[in-house]
Amino acid sequence: MQAQPMCHTKTKYSCWKNGELVSADQAVVSIYDHGLLYGDGCFEGLRFYHRHPFRLDSHLARLRRSLSALAITVPYTDDTLAQAVMACIGSSGMGDGYLRILVTRGEGDMGLNPRNCTAPNVFIIPASLSLVSDETRRQGVSLITSSIKRAVGTGLDARVKSLNYLHSVLARAEANAAGVDEAILLNQFGQVAECSAENIFVVKAGSLLTPPVQDGALEGITRETLLELAPQQGLEAREQSLTSYDLYTAEECFICGSGARLIPVKTIDGRQIAQCPGPAYQRLSLAYQALIDDECGEKRQ
Repeated sequence: MQAQPMCHTKTKYSCWKNGELVSADQAVVSIYDHGLLYGDGCFEGLRFYHRHPFRLDSHLARLRRSLSALAITVPYTDDTLAQAVMACIGSSGMGDGYLRILVTRGEGDMGLNPRNCTAPNVFIIPASLSLVSDETRRQGVSLITSSIKRAVGTGLDARVKSLNYLHSVLARAEANAAGVDEAILLNQFGQVAECSAENIFVVKAGSLLTPPVQDGALEGITRETLLELAPQQGLEAREQSLTSYDLYTAEECFICGSGARLIPVKTIDGRQIAQCPGPAYQRLSLAYQALIDDECGEKRQ
């Protein structure tokens, strides 16, 4: 049976739209919004625990980088957005959950010229999560390599977390059709980029490796956090280009993201990974949870 790593439920909670809390039914855009017409915009997805957002500063910094790359200017400071995040969390009534911060270029003409898109739309959307089961974390998930390629050096930089996720959507559709949990995207040179919605790590010769952003990987916040935590757990960690062969012959493999956290991988393209879950995964999972407890624990409330 396919084990879905993690999904967000359709929100029933109040959303923040352009400076005010509104119902989800009121958080709408014009049919001429270029985010709808062309996927013109960017977003962030983050978790909150005990009503406290995890690594919010890092997510807002990445959002600013994406906005700069897309030449979109929003009339809100990071402090204002942080206050809006807290307002959404408070109004949701949830202790733990997920938030999407989403920016579109705004309403313009039917044509793609952005000249008349003068007022970006900014949304913050809280949602509950269908969490990864303990059984899935014990048994691991199965991946395939997608036929969809992540273009590097010739298209939009993967460091921009844009609204255009069509490559990832099609890759996940292939995983669905194959009856597995997730799909890996390679770049046009055959190097591993990432999964459709998560970064990927392997352990080889005792070292923790993950593809560099130059190979098409998103600058994931969870990825960055694990690279920081690894040395504290006695693990050498570094970015390194990887091929499918490197994945097949890894001692361990796991995927990670803000929503999914860490999930061990048991098979890739039908090949069994040597250890699932392995010791590096287990140590990092405990360290990651400890960091969440430290930054978002009930003692902060």
